[in-house]
Amino acid sequence: MAEAPAFHHHQELREEMRGPVMWLTIDREERRNAISPGVLAALSAALSRADADRDVRAVVITGAGTRAFCAGADLQGGASFRFDPAEPYQGFANLLRQARQLTVPLVARVNGACMAGGMGLLGMCDMAVAGSHAVFGLPEVKVGLFPAQVLSVLGNLLPRRVLAQMCLTGEPITAAQALEHGLVNRVGENVDESLDWLLGRMLDKSPAAIRRGLYTMKKIEAMAFEESIAFTESQIGLFALTEDAAEGQLAFREKRKPQWSGR
Repeated sequence: MAEAPAFHHHQELREEMRGPVMWLTIDREERRNAISPGVLAALSAALSRADADRDVRAVVITGAGTRAFCAGADLQGGASFRFDPAEPYQGFANLLRQARQLTVPLVARVNGACMAGGMGLLGMCDMAVAGSHAVFGLPEVKVGLFPAQVLSVLGNLLPRRVLAQMCLTGEPITAAQALEHGLVNRVGENVDESLDWLLGRMLDKSPAAIRRGLYTMKKIEAMAFEESIAFTESQIGLFALTEDAAEGQLAFREKRKPQWSGR
């Protein structure tokens, strides 16, 4: 049987392997890459596969075109926020839950407007780069709603005053402001130059350390200091037991580049 192509095409989400990096592109340019049930399902499935495949070193999440990264929920159908009151779990919340469990790095490539639910996708990623034309907003109050699920991933990223202003006025901030507030890592005219810079500095590092490191970072986020320090002091010994740790330290002593096994 012929080898499966490295390019999957779901109707609303393009998936492509570029070397060790999985690219997930929301492909609804005419709807400003708004989130639909199909987009949610495809994102979730792709992230599960990426996390389970050690050859995938990073996942880039972006939107088609240059106008929008993601405009949030699709308001056109009029049914975006209707749900089954007997079903406590919501699809978008489940995606944010899933992101919290992943140990593969997620990088948001913000190629345009990042609004409402799009801010949730941005917030669930570990790092983010943005084009200087990108804008970031929580416009829900303009349509009689309020940011809810996205607040769960933005609370630790934005200063309280900034977050309140964005929620209560619905007015967007610029890419330069987003950088100043720590919402993104890098901003530039060419978003892919920033992305290549970031990925280049991560992909040559230990895969095992990154996997276990993300696990540790995410686990301690909600812990008080005493729990956190007890957890991290037991983790440090596990980092040291990996093949990558032995190789990294040997390479340092031998003044050469490490050859990572990822184990």
